[in-house]
Amino acid sequence: MRALLIVCALVLAGCAGRNEAETQYVRVEVPVQVPCRAPDVAVPPWAASGLRKDDSLEVKVRALLAERRQRTGYERMLVAAMASCQ
Repeated sequence: MRALLIVCALVLAGCAGRNEAETQYVRVEVPVQVPCRAPDVAVPPWAASGLRKDDSLEVKVRALLAERRQRTGYERMLVAAMASCQ
């Protein structure tokens, strides 16, 4: 019985000297996706969409040239909207 008391006293003495684990906070930088809030770019009414088969060649060429300029401007607006998200 005496040996049992000695063992219990040693076990309790061993736990008494034990220190609690200290909590440490570490800041971790994690990239997070953010949705882009770019303005919507409206599709213009294309100049060549109203062409008919019986229109003259001159009218068709002018409409196609105008549409080319429209598309260039539209593409620039799309590129600008995409660049605002980066």
